[in-house]
Amino acid sequence: MSDRTDESFTQRASKVLENPPADPSVANIHFRTKLSFETDPSDVYHDITNKISRIVVLDARSPETYARGHVPGAVNVPCRAIESSTTASLPRDKIIVTYCDGVFCNASTKAAAKLTALGFRVKEMLDGMEGWRKEGYPVEETVMQMTAPASQ
Repeated sequence: MSDRTDESFTQRASKVLENPPADPSVANIHFRTKLSFETDPSDVYHDITNKISRIVVLDARSPETYARGHVPGAVNVPCRAIESSTTASLPRDKIIVTYCDGVFCNASTKAAAKLTALGFRVKEMLDGMEGWRKEGYPVEETVMQMTAPASQ
């Protein structure tokens, strides 16, 4: 037996390198394309605080969830309600940034799909409100008015 152990026998297979990385020029196209679909809370916060007027932030959650806390200045259009009549007041010359609760919620993706089908240009904010709160950014609340049934 050899003192040297066969290297290929003792090396463990890499899960990371099982599929080799793409050529840098191909990878660059992939990652730049990915960035054309997504943004993050940090970038949204930057644009809000710097009063960048070319975006509209859209909360795709329910009105009740929106009221409990949302990105300051965000408009609320629940993903299930998105159609041409509910989006008529949204500007077509701005980028709509959708968000929902976070990684375990896909309302922002559904909203983005519906909005793009209606001809809007859209980006999705990764990690939603969960990411926004983790970053420590301010949260706006809305007081919901309740109406009591009339006494009989």
